Amino acid sequence: MSTMRAQRAGEVLGSGLRAGTSGMVAIAPCPAVSGAADPIGAIASRLEAAGSCLLALPERGYSPHLRITRYDVVRSALDAYGWEASRIRPPHPSGAEIDRMDEALGWLAAIPEERFVLRRILGARALTHPLTGRHLFPWRRLGGVLRADHKTVQRWHREGLGIIRAALAAAERKLAQSGAAG
Repeated sequence: MSTMRAQRAGEVLGSGLRAGTSGMVAIAPCPAVSGAADPIGAIASRLEAAGSCLLALPERGYSPHLRITRYDVVRSALDAYGWEASRIRPPHPSGAEIDRMDEALGWLAAIPEERFVLRRILGARALTHPLTGRHLFPWRRLGGVLRADHKTVQRWHREGLGIIRAALAAAERKLAQSGAAG
């Protein structure tokens, strides 16, 4: 039987974030992003994969559906033979995909609170449909919501990715320094 215990502040969280003593949040380095030829593109693709995984999660948790004994009533002959259009659902993500999603979405915490618009842009742009791969929020739609030109929204998106890249690089340098000192 496994036991559960509460985590203290300062312990590693499952999202890739570490709670610091000063209330600041530090990001765990990601070797897949730091070793990439284009780290900005790698960060963007990781965020898009995280958004796709988020949208592929089940819409609701446990249900009492199996406990309810209710028989479906056939209302017409067409319903009896399955002539209804079926809804295609994406496959449920694995545990490793959910862990990578938590890590990537945790990177958004690197953007300072006063730059919340950048967080919103990166979060909205990360949402991609799990089956088609299309963005739920195209650039022009984001520009309309924020009342800005779509080119400006693209520039803000790149700026937010740069902030995350700098935070990941700083976390990697800090890890290297602590490894060299130890």
